[in-house]
Amino acid sequence: MSATTDLSIDEMHARMLRKQLWVVITRAVKPMEEVRPHLKAHLEHQIRLEKDGIMYGAGPATAPGESRAAFGLIIIRARDEAEARRIADSDPMHSSGVRQYELYSWSLNEGRINVTLDFSDQTFRFV
Repeated sequence: MSATTDLSIDEMHARMLRKQLWVVITRAVKPMEEVRPHLKAHLEHQIRLEKDGIMYGAGPATAPGESRAAFGLIIIRARDEAEARRIADSDPMHSSGVRQYELYSWSLNEGRINVTLDFSDQTFRFV
């Protein structure tokens, strides 16, 4: 039996993380030959957001059986919508006009992250 079996819905919600994040769904609006020249600057931008602690996660989303991404998904930390939009607007893909985005507020409630760190050989593994 789960430890949450005897809890009400309100009690279950009260225990959840409720971490406020922002989701940027980005799609190309120009042909790939116009998108590609901005890819290096985009990746550098994404890595900078990661290193600065702004980036929660990002990557392409692909439909099952397809090889080309349907859209990009970027999850960021921001104080409010205005800051989230400034971050999304600063992406070279968006500022150049080759991609456009939609912005959503997201409450991270449930989930798990498993990380194994081995000190002996300084390796790690995500499960």
